Amino acid sequence: MALRNDSGDKTREVLADAQAHIWNHTLNFINSMSLKCAIQLGIPDIIHSHGQPMTLSDLVNALPINNNNAKIQDCIYRLMRILIHADFLRQTKINEEPEEEVFSLTAISHLLLKDEPNLSMIPFVQAMLDPILIDPWHNLSQWIQNGGDDKPTPFAIAHDKPLYEYAGDDAKFNCLFNEAMASDSRLIISVMIEHCKGIFEGLKSLVDVGGGTGTVAKVISNEFPELKCYVLDLPHVVEVLEGSNNLSYVEGDMFKSVPCVDAILLKREDPFYNGNSQICFHVPST
Repeated sequence: MALRNDSGDKTREVLADAQAHIWNHTLNFINSMSLKCAIQLGIPDIIHSHGQPMTLSDLVNALPINNNNAKIQDCIYRLMRILIHADFLRQTKINEEPEEEVFSLTAISHLLLKDEPNLSMIPFVQAMLDPILIDPWHNLSQWIQNGGDDKPTPFAIAHDKPLYEYAGDDAKFNCLFNEAMASDSRLIISVMIEHCKGIFEGLKSLVDVGGGTGTVAKVISNEFPELKCYVLDLPHVVEVLEGSNNLSYVEGDMFKSVPCVDAILLKREDPFYNGNSQICFHVPST
């Protein structure tokens, strides 16, 4: 759109909107870091445990902080405002006094509770916002400029090795990453079992390719005890895991070979485009 216009006011309006758009994208990391901070402080759990909406003073008193002063209270209030704007919390005013504003959870923030192990997205948030996974983004332009020839990914530029090799060498990060993938899978597979159960009927064997610690395969194997399930992943992921009667863990590289089975399951992460996870189901031709 050309910025020149017969109306100077209209031009200024377009420029102001453009500036605001740039602000939003430049400062959007504030939302992510505020979410990370809220989880680290346990804000959703504190409000949930309180059993009813909380005032700011009650919340601040319950937080694990050393110095509860006016400066900290103001900082917490500003943090809460960000979380409210992002729909993680709800604010209700019960009278005209500011102190009588109370904070409560939304449907979204129930996925951020530690006592909801089958629904909690906390491990996913913690991993995706960890500096180990954030730092590679600072190398994206360098990687593109080099044509991807020097290092295979921006992650490799930041850490001198690919993601999965790094995870194999760093036990703490490996655990963090595996927990993140597991937490992201629990809700998806429960929906899949509920609405797409028929795709498993008639199968005798299945392999979850890159299945991590087996979150998806465990649900499937429990739901279909007659179905033999395999989890294929790298050695550092599955070497200490134990299977069950119809669930086995297989060390391997999915780019080299996969077990001979009736069906192949692949959960595909797609954060660069729409933030969704997709489960792909493939029945090999005979």
